[in-house]
Amino acid sequence: MANFGSGMNLVYDRLRDRRAFSITESGAMAGDFEGLRGHRHAVLVTFRRSGEPVPSPVWFGIDGEGLAYVFTERKSGKVKRIRNNPHALIAPCNVRGKPLGPAVRATVRVLGESDWPRAEQARNSIYRVWPQLYDRVFFGGVPEDTVYLELAPRLS
Repeated sequence: MANFGSGMNLVYDRLRDRRAFSITESGAMAGDFEGLRGHRHAVLVTFRRSGEPVPSPVWFGIDGEGLAYVFTERKSGKVKRIRNNPHALIAPCNVRGKPLGPAVRATVRVLGESDWPRAEQARNSIYRVWPQLYDRVFFGGVPEDTVYLELAPRLS
């Protein structure tokens, strides 16, 4: 099933709205993730070593402490980029990545499994059962080698 997931990512890359690439560090606001509330998708912008931005529309959740969480494959490009540079941007978007509001600067870390319950609760507060159904239909359950990313607002 891992090949199917990779194939789905290629489809998503082709469908991605070109405006997702217009989100920049200079246009980002410092602040919190309140602008994400009420939205079902966000575009997470991570950066290659060269500084080139890479937007990825994602499902996310926000906890009561103002932290955001994203579920992704451990071997995904965004995880590799975050390990090299934990600074990212996140903005509300539609399913294809078209920005629907201002971006917020964030610092991202990969969570250990012991921190997953808080992240799952935040994600499930928005989507209820949809992520679980998606995982079951396309991957036969929770995909192996997955992780949660935790995003904290970055003030500068």
